[in-house]
Amino acid sequence: MDSTLNVLFVCLGNICRSPLAEGVFRHRVQRAGLEDRFHVDSCGTSAYHVGEPPDPGSVSVAGVHGIDLSAQRSRQLRPDDLRTFHYVVCMDASNVRNTRRVGDGPIRMLREWDPEGPGGVPDPWGGGLGGFERVFAIVDRSCAALLDDIRAQHGV
Repeated sequence: MDSTLNVLFVCLGNICRSPLAEGVFRHRVQRAGLEDRFHVDSCGTSAYHVGEPPDPGSVSVAGVHGIDLSAQRSRQLRPDDLRTFHYVVCMDASNVRNTRRVGDGPIRMLREWDPEGPGGVPDPWGGGLGGFERVFAIVDRSCAALLDDIRAQHGV
């Protein structure tokens, strides 16, 4: 295996949940001094928002926690992603189904790593800042456990 571990976060439009997960995970990787060992990205199963920046709610809640999402732009999931990413981490069961329609790969759900239990990461779109704060908490604790698991499995 290449020494770089590729982690992709997936949601529907790639403007709320997956960009937030990408930012949180990248921030944790940087804090651990492991930037040279990881490639982190995000995408959506739809093309609804291709080229757009993350939702202002995601940008705001990330910023409160010292995470900058401003360089991110939405993109759609490609079949090639399922061959090049070691971890394809979906936000909910619908994202898993839509990702599997694109192809086979190492597809998982983020909350498989949530210490508070499995399930889907709710879509905060249109639900106000409180919804984004709730999603941040889920994503943050799940990404912490995901990074710990990857480090243990790969000796990073």
